[in-house]
Amino acid sequence: MDTNTLAALRATHELYCHLTGQKLTLRFDRERLWYEFLRAGFGAEELKIVVTYLQKEIRASRRNVGALKLSNLLQLDRFEEDLNISKVRLRSAPSSDSSCSTPTDPPPSTPAQLQNLRQQAKAAFARLRQELGQTPNT
Repeated sequence: MDTNTLAALRATHELYCHLTGQKLTLRFDRERLWYEFLRAGFGAEELKIVVTYLQKEIRASRRNVGALKLSNLLQLDRFEEDLNISKVRLRSAPSSDSSCSTPTDPPPSTPAQLQNLRQQAKAAFARLRQELGQTPNT
């Protein structure tokens, strides 16, 4: 491993320790994890984004604190997924002309509108019962 790569992985490890408040020694197995992380094209900026995202998720009780464990964080497939999710969440809501937009819920009804809907439903059930040959129950 060249000195530039070694310096980069040490700096990345120090950044991780700083962001998470941990003090972890940089043993060979951890060096290997960081080496693979850097070789996959990730760097300090992506690490900051994912750690910040995970910390917010942990505070909101949507993720477990174990997500920040170095051995979990540096599973590259999961890291990439968390990175992509964090970027999606940072974007603004899609515009109304988006092709993948979903219908929105109708605005809440007033009591008069609800009563009108009840009457319409009651009349529809009465017609249905009549068509089926049943007598209405009152």
